Amino acid sequence: MFLAAPFECKLVEADAGEAARIVISSAIGEYLVTFNTLHEALERLRITVRLTPARSVALPFAPRDLYPLDDNDDPLGASGNVEASQRGFNTGVVYFRVDEPAFGNVLYLQNLTALNDYYRFTGTKPDGVVGGEWPELGYLLPTPPRDADPLSSALQPGVQTTLSDTILVFRHHAPSEERDSARQFMQMLGAAYKMLELPPVEYRDWVDRAERTARDLAEAPEATIRHYGHRYVHPYTAAEYPDIMVQMSVITALHDWGKWRGEALPLEAELKAGLRKFFDPELGTLRRYLPNVGADKDADAVDSWYLYHPLLNLGILALDGDEQARELFLGSIEFAVRAAHHFEYKWPIQYKVTDFTVIEESAPADGRGQTDVGGIYAWVMLQAFELTDDKRFLDEARAAIDAAMGLRFNVNYQANLTAWGASACMRLWRITNRDVYLEQSYVYLASFFHNSVIWDSQIDHAAKYETFMAVTCLQDAPYMAVYECFDSFVAFERYLNDSGPDLDPEARLLVNEYCKYALSRAWYYYPDALPPDAVSDTQRETNGHIDPKLSFPVEDLYPDGQQAGQVGQEVYGAGAAFVFASRAVHRIEGAPFRLYCDYLVRALERTGDKALTVTLDGGESCTANLRLVRSGRAALPKSTVVTDGDTLRPYARAKDRIDYHVPANGRLVLTWE
Repeated sequence: MFLAAPFECKLVEADAGEAARIVISSAIGEYLVTFNTLHEALERLRITVRLTPARSVALPFAPRDLYPLDDNDDPLGASGNVEASQRGFNTGVVYFRVDEPAFGNVLYLQNLTALNDYYRFTGTKPDGVVGGEWPELGYLLPTPPRDADPLSSALQPGVQTTLSDTILVFRHHAPSEERDSARQFMQMLGAAYKMLELPPVEYRDWVDRAERTARDLAEAPEATIRHYGHRYVHPYTAAEYPDIMVQMSVITALHDWGKWRGEALPLEAELKAGLRKFFDPELGTLRRYLPNVGADKDADAVDSWYLYHPLLNLGILALDGDEQARELFLGSIEFAVRAAHHFEYKWPIQYKVTDFTVIEESAPADGRGQTDVGGIYAWVMLQAFELTDDKRFLDEARAAIDAAMGLRFNVNYQANLTAWGASACMRLWRITNRDVYLEQSYVYLASFFHNSVIWDSQIDHAAKYETFMAVTCLQDAPYMAVYECFDSFVAFERYLNDSGPDLDPEARLLVNEYCKYALSRAWYYYPDALPPDAVSDTQRETNGHIDPKLSFPVEDLYPDGQQAGQVGQEVYGAGAAFVFASRAVHRIEGAPFRLYCDYLVRALERTGDKALTVTLDGGESCTANLRLVRSGRAALPKSTVVTDGDTLRPYARAKDRIDYHVPANGRLVLTWE
């Protein structure tokens, strides 16, 4: 905290739980500075600064608030390296190490949730406010521009406002090797996370949403189009040409939904029937577009990840016994390998599928290509290995992951691809028993969570939806996207399935919490869940329009509070409802309820006529929500939930639902009468 004017400082009695409390008086007003410490496995310090102005005031510019010092308290004598800092409106974090003097690693997290009032009062936004250039690091308090109306951008007298809420986590050993550094980042971020006041999660009726989505996919003329006698999905509402990624994403999610229902929907077979029209027998690969795509598209152009993601979904179906999917998958796999070899496992943004001519080499934001494609390629190769038992594909997976080593926090290009890369590493570890792949999974996780939004924005329209634990979709994107959200959810389900007790507890915590909050937050991608003024009236030129009567999500929500849906309404995001419903909701045969859990259930066993054992494998200090949701006309029965001999009382009860807070790690026994 920087004060340019004279001030008086005094130590006052600390409140319960505080290590110290200081009051600072100046002409501007009274500052209250509180300190909290934790000395567990990782040392933590929390410093919160609140100001009660004496008069209406617009705060002047102040420098950043963190300076590494040498042995003589001189910041110019300290040397070190910043590994990661805030990107856009993502988590206000800077992660750095101090080499001289040998201090170790430090994670600085600014709890932006606590600063919402300041941003609202002053009309400012926390865009890239945490970071800096060595040795001036930390938080740069945003101030209104000089031409701002002083009446609408000033802090009001007598109103206490939080100016800073900083959490510092320390490690006294700072490894330079990327895998250990990434693991420490996950540990330290998890430690900081435990100090936050977490926003609540809400129950969402994903089953009803899935049923409405399935109806709209089947019946709405804006959802699908016919070519060659087959049915194809529009990427956006009544807009854009059908493409293979969209088709496969919707088919695979529909397949999951059919398995959950116990009966496949006819639409799944309809959409599968047209898949072969995407296959080019001369090239031996699936094309992005159908042969009759319009002249306004380059039929030969493909984004690097677009070649592999359809294969990933084909692989899921093939491993579930779908013979057509197996044939198309194996018929395309050699071309997939050939592309990887041509680019030496370092893919550009876009190229021509006919001869690998590069159309766009790198992204303007960071000068790199699609850095995380190697992760999704590795997952596809592991699927091929499982289908064929051909060790060549296992070697391909290893080669792709090995080629990405050294990228440190720059692995992430697109969030869901990075999540699949983490899952590929975990699966490789399981298959090869080589610890390097478990360790490399932390590099992918660190890059993913570096792009997360671990704060609850209340800025402008963001006050109408949830942002906490979201991840912006691209390394430079200003928005959170639904497709990347639910596809990352699916990838992390696989990651956790393959993990075991060797997985770092903080990594397990953060992955599970991402999935938990996704189930609550993703509801607001649907335009009928948003107030009309929070949805943009115009969309990207080629992306159609938004129809709130259709149960398809918009692509984009913004942590800085811009209107949602500026990109468009994703028909290809329809899979979100099917994925969330089939994972969070569990059908209980013979019971008048369904079981809803916002943590991924590791095991569910019917241990009696009216008894279930539920196993969760989340963060040891975290809480899950277990809900009994009425599924028929019969009233909900009396129920009991027991864990470790303790009977848990419901925290909410209604006609259609009984809600329990339960430990996110361990075994629960649910009985009913």
